[in-house]
Order: sequence, then C-alpha cells, then structure tokens
Amino acid sequence: MKNKSFLSRLTRYYSWYTAGFIGFLIILAILENEGFPRSWIGYLFMFATIALYAGIGVVSRTSDVSEYYVAGRRVPGIFNGMATAADWISAATFISLAGGLYLQGFDGLAYIIGWTGGYCLVALMIAPYLRKFGQYTIPDFLAARYSGRFGGKYGGNPVRILAVIATVLISFTYVVAQIYGVGLITSRFTGVDFSVGIFLGLASILVCSFLGGMRAITWTQVAQYIIILFAYLIPVIWLSAKHTHNPIPQFAYGSVMMQLGDIEKTLSDDPKELEVRRIFKERAAIYDKRLQDLPQSWAQGRMEAQRQLKILKHSSETSLIDIRAANRKLSDYPKSPDEARQRWTEAKALNLAHADPPTPQATPFPGKDKEASDIKRNNFLAVVFCLMLGTAALPHVLMRYYTTPSVQETRKSVFWTLFFILLIYLTVPALAVLVKYDIYTSLVGTEYSHLPNWVSYWANIDKTNPLVSIIDLNHDGIVQLSEITLDGDMIVLATPEIAGLPYFISGLVAAGGLAAALSTADGLLLTISNALSHDVYYKMIDPAASTQKRVTISKLLLLVVALLAAYTASLKPGDILSMVGAAFSLAGSALFPSLIIGVFWKRANQQGALAAIIVGFGTCVYYMLHTLPAFGGTAAAQWFHIAPISAGVFGVPAGLLAMVLVSLLTPPPDARTMALVDYIRAP
Repeated sequence: MKNKSFLSRLTRYYSWYTAGFIGFLIILAILENEGFPRSWIGYLFMFATIALYAGIGVVSRTSDVSEYYVAGRRVPGIFNGMATAADWISAATFISLAGGLYLQGFDGLAYIIGWTGGYCLVALMIAPYLRKFGQYTIPDFLAARYSGRFGGKYGGNPVRILAVIATVLISFTYVVAQIYGVGLITSRFTGVDFSVGIFLGLASILVCSFLGGMRAITWTQVAQYIIILFAYLIPVIWLSAKHTHNPIPQFAYGSVMMQLGDIEKTLSDDPKELEVRRIFKERAAIYDKRLQDLPQSWAQGRMEAQRQLKILKHSSETSLIDIRAANRKLSDYPKSPDEARQRWTEAKALNLAHADPPTPQATPFPGKDKEASDIKRNNFLAVVFCLMLGTAALPHVLMRYYTTPSVQETRKSVFWTLFFILLIYLTVPALAVLVKYDIYTSLVGTEYSHLPNWVSYWANIDKTNPLVSIIDLNHDGIVQLSEITLDGDMIVLATPEIAGLPYFISGLVAAGGLAAALSTADGLLLTISNALSHDVYYKMIDPAASTQKRVTISKLLLLVVALLAAYTASLKPGDILSMVGAAFSLAGSALFPSLIIGVFWKRANQQGALAAIIVGFGTCVYYMLHTLPAFGGTAAAQWFHIAPISAGVFGVPAGLLAMVLVSLLTPPPDARTMALVDYIRAP
C-alpha cells in the first residue's frame, strides 16, 4: 500500500511537470512568433533547464548513506526505467548516433544493435542477480563473490581493488566524452568559448550529484528523460511531415530512403563531383610522395615555410594579414619527422575518403572489392560484440538496479528501460535519412554566395577543427557534395537549422542534448566517487568511518574527479562516439568475464577473477595503444583489420579463457562462496 501511494504521488508530480514543460514550449513558440530575440530563446532554454536540475538537486539533498548511494532502494520500476534510460541515452546516443548513421550509412546500425542487444544481456543475465546481492557498487559484488578460500588474509580486497581501477578508468573515459558534449552544446547556444562552456555545464552537474547523490540524480534523470524524448521526437516528426506528409517517421522514412538512393547514384557519376574527387586524389598523392621522401620532405617543407615568411616580412607590399598567415603556417608545421608522418598519414587518408563516391545509405558494408567489404563486415560484427558485452558490464548502468525495492521490481525496471530506449532508437535511423535527404536536395547545388547561415554558425565554434567545412575546390561557385565536410557530432544539434524549423526547436534540441550528457555524466561521476569512497576508503582503509564522513569524502572525490574530467575534455582528446566506444571495449574486457561467470559458474575462484581482469583489460589496452595513431600506434599493427574501438573483441575472450584456466588450475572456492552463488540465483 505504501509503495502504491509513493508511485501514485510520483506519477502525479511528473504529470504536472510534463504539462508545465509543454506550456513552456508553447510560450516560447509564441514569443518567437512575436519577434522575441532568438539568442534569448536559447538562453531561456539552457538556463531554465539547468535551474530545474539544480532545484531538484537542492530539494533532494541528503547525507544518509542508503539515500546517497542507492536512493533508499525505493525507486519504482517504471521510474527507475526512465532514469536508467536517461542515464543510458548519453551524449553519444543523442548527439552522435544519428551522425554516425549519416556518415557511415548501414554500418552505423552496429551501435543500435549492439546497445539494444546489450540491454537484453543485462535483463537476463546480470541485473536481477545484482539486486538480489543488494549492496552498493560493482566492486562490492565482485569482492564478495571472489573473497578467496576461507576468506583469506585480505578477503576479496585483491579483486575489489582491480575492479575499482577498472571502474574508474572505464567511467572516466566515458565521462570525458559526456563533458565534451556539454561544452559543444553550451558554446553553440550561449556563444561562450568551448572551454568555458565545459565548466558552465559542469557547475550544473555538480549541484545535482554533489548535494543529493543517487537520490537527486534519480529524480533529475526522470525529468531529463522527458525533455530528451520531446527534444528528439519533435524535430524528426516535423521533418517527416515536411518530406512525406506522414508524421510518423518510423514508418515514413522508407520512401525517402528510396529517393535518397536515386540521388546517390546521380551524384556518383556527376561530372562536377568527379572533378572535385579528382582534386582530392591529387592531394592524397602529394601527401603520399611526402611520406615516401621522409625525413628529407619534412626538412624541405620547413625550410620553404621559413623562406616564404622571410620574403613576406621584407616586402613593402605585404599586408599584416599575409604575414600572420605565413607565421601561422610555420607554427602549425610538424615539429619533427615523426609528427609529420602521423599528420600526413591522417591527411592522406582523409583526402582518399573524400575522393570516394558518397556512401550508399542502404547498402551493407560497401567496399571497392570483396576484401574491403569483408573487412567492413568484420568490423561491424566486432563493434556489435563489444557494445553488447560492454553494456552488460558498465558500472554506472548496473548500479541503477540497486535502487529498486525488490528483484521483481528490478525485472520490471529493465523492461521499462528497454521500452523507453527503443522510443529513441527506433527514431534515430529516420532522423539520419531525413537530414541527409535535406542536405542532398537543399544544400548541394547551392551557390557559395547563398550558403545558409547555419554553416557559418557551426564552422565558427571550433576554428582549429571546424565542425562544418564547405570549400569551393573546383572554383565553380556551386556546392558539390564532395566539397562538404560535416562532423557527426553536430548533425542532430543542427537539424532544426538545416531543416529551417523555428528557432525554439533548436533550443529544445540543445536542451535535450544537454539533458542526455548531464544525466550520464552525473551517473558516471557518482560511480567513480562511490568506488573510491566506499570500496577503497570505507572497505579497505577506515571501516570504522562514520556515515557522515563516508558521504563527505564521496562528495569531495566527486568534485576532484569532475574537475579533472572537465580539464581532459577541454583538450579535445577525440570525437564522442570513439571515446564512448573505447569505454565499452574496456568495460567488456575488464569486468564482463568475472561478472557473468561469477553468477553462472560456481567453480570460478578468486585467482581466476584476478587473472580475468588483468588479462582482459591488459589485452584491450595493449591493442588500443598499438593501433591508435594518437598513442603512437599504427593501423598496420591491427589484427585481422579490426579497428581499435573494437579492442574488446580480443580482450573479452582473453579474459574468459584466463578465468577458466586459472580457476581450474587452483583450488575451488569455499562453501560460503558456493552458498552466495545459490542465494543470488534463487528467484
């Protein structure tokens, strides 16, 4: 009766909240129609939603350990499903997923298939058993399950400390991507510098998670999911009605995809497009020649840049702008032959990619020949594999299933999570196709003197690595498709502007993207601080610490980690989708073997778990370091042509094998551990 009353009260609160949000949208639409400045509409969206999250954080503030770590274990399944969906729909899903489908076509579906399949694994094989265990963190579970024969001198602490290290590294990689997304959105819609935008967004994250822990984050994430849903569905419904006269995009976009296929065939053979692609091939050939002539080509290029600057400085007819440009060219020149090799290799690959005809949206694994197509297919399957197993081992997602009142409610929660995620995932392909159709039919063929305003807006956000670049390479004054370079991270955020929708829709999409990034960042920061304060400080350093002291230390650690993550994000270490992909490979490799085998194989012991974490994580990191150019690796070092983002395809089997072999070669676990496995597996 008590739970029903709580559920009824929550339903009433969030119904009023949804009605209020719809009213807010109607008011902004009226204000825009009456001539209210667009910039103020953007500010209202951004600051109103941030103030809302901060308000929930203040109201939900707590110092109670159970409330701070697991929201008092009283969150109903449907609301935990909404909160988990918001936690899950990160910046990668909201901002980058449709962009990935736009750029990669069919191959981008790997992310949707992998993440959805991963949740089925969570539902069937992980979540109910973790809830039955009923503690606070994932290292807690692993330490109890692998406590060693007869408890041992250190109990489960060896496994606990490795699990904490893995949790921190996985969550930190993930949270950097989220905070990068926060910076992207706030800088675009408030006009502040990217780095400043990161710290503005960070302030709202901290107000929520710092004050109320899991309790504040849960109720904020429910509110954020409602905003995410409105922000994602409204633009695509509008686009669908515009192009097909059918407002249900999931059913309507098929007809647009057929038209898109006809346009792609036309553009593949267009003489102007062929001319631009030939220019890119010539540029790639120049970089190839430079690479072959290293290190002499690097020295000659540097001397030529110095000579040009010297000539300009001594010429009386040279303008200051020309001298600055030559000076900038010299300062941007590679500092060593090694740096030149890396940058010129990337430039050659980029030009070759532009020299290819447009990627067919509906063709699976397009390639020049069978070998290239097979490599794409293998990488597609590898990404699906890593995302599925990574999802089933992500600490910040699994922690959410500690917050429900019972195992039965956890099962309901997983069902609702899948339902709320699918509302978005079924819309993502439609959005990618409809936006691409808009670009192909309205931007391609436009005169350069009449480029739409959104091009300059998005190009100016990051002048070093522009999110949009359109350059008239063949100097005909007309935009060809091959001359357009779009960053996948801006497609969704710019959709309202690309489609010519009212500006308040742009503000709504930005608010949705911000909600997605903030909700996930909140959960990740709490996961890291809880792992350090609960598993390291309380369980290993000071078991007699008071509850007040434990919560205070968790809050301080959260603050330190948040600032460190914000600083890392300000360095722009990579695009959102690749950072998130790396986090999934790390999670699958380090934690999946010990989690899944810990539930279903009684014979697994502490030594096996230690081997699984070390071997799985080590294999994954080794592969990334030796194949990622950013870390000094090279694509030539790839095994079976598998991309670094899918390093988990080697890390997971290595971890599973290590777990089985080492467990069989060492004594079995004690009776207490066997009894724990029986307990968590009982319904």
